[in-house]
Amino acid sequence: MKYIDMHCDTLSAALGMGSKTAEHLEGTMVDTARLRGAGAAAQFFAMFLCQGNQTEESESDKVSRLEERMEKMYEIFRNTLSACENYLAPAGNFAQMEENSRNGKISAFLTIENGYLVRGDMANLKRFYDMGVRLITLTWNDANCFGVPHSAKISQMQQGLTDFGKEAVRYMQKLGIVVDVSHLSDGGFYDVAEAARKTGTPFVASHSNCRALCPATRNLTDEMIRTLADCGGVAGINFEPSFLNTDMDDKISRVERMCDHICHFIDKGGADCVGIGTDFDGIGGQFEISDCTKMPLLFDALHRRGLSDDLIEKIAYGNVAQVIREAMK
Repeated sequence: MKYIDMHCDTLSAALGMGSKTAEHLEGTMVDTARLRGAGAAAQFFAMFLCQGNQTEESESDKVSRLEERMEKMYEIFRNTLSACENYLAPAGNFAQMEENSRNGKISAFLTIENGYLVRGDMANLKRFYDMGVRLITLTWNDANCFGVPHSAKISQMQQGLTDFGKEAVRYMQKLGIVVDVSHLSDGGFYDVAEAARKTGTPFVASHSNCRALCPATRNLTDEMIRTLADCGGVAGINFEPSFLNTDMDDKISRVERMCDHICHFIDKGGADCVGIGTDFDGIGGQFEISDCTKMPLLFDALHRRGLSDDLIEKIAYGNVAQVIREAMK
């Protein structure tokens, strides 16, 4: 079954390995050679920017460090497209994804995880759009110009987007960059939802699960799931054990637990609000689905749960494809 994965950290893994492409990577969970045989219709490749709050690092040094890191990951992305042009092609919207599919090619979407380098300047959002970026995860685990991340601290969790963040979200929607709330505070989530309601543009939680089943603050509450669904958005099931399991000491990522979260999303938000966001190459533990070639294990397990072929196709492909159609330009 063809599928779309909204989040992997394979560009970071390739950078750490000193690889010039993401085509053949030993020991990773994704590379493009394996995607070819895995049934992937599209893979979102994140350029992950680990901001950090090192007191010994000046702001200018941090900007320089992260700009250099992003440029290196972007080069890996471009090199990969060149090396794999017979079966992989870039995509920036639904029409391009469909054209790639007709040509027998996997679509590669470029994203940014952590909007720190926007730095309060709309021109940077346009710069990233022109690079081909079509989704930005607003925060990672530190505050930036958009707002603050998720936290166990109630006072922080209640904080919303900054004034710039609210304006930037509207500009991202206008440009055609998907707004991603994974890692964002709950208050920030609701600010994004308010913007989505006003513009009719869906947003995503690209790699987040259900807080009712796993207490990690990275996950979505039932109310948030309903709000996301009402806005036409999608959450991507994250394969990380600490976002799946009730017991935080349980480091095993099980297919049946993924099915639990998927069924909970459907129960609380309906059949259109859940997709896949593996977080491959950004997660740790023991995995029943240890790389992209084992994705059929999830679809088989959903069949055993009694989900229809049509519903599994929506989870694997259709729901995210609809967001791409409505939110990307």
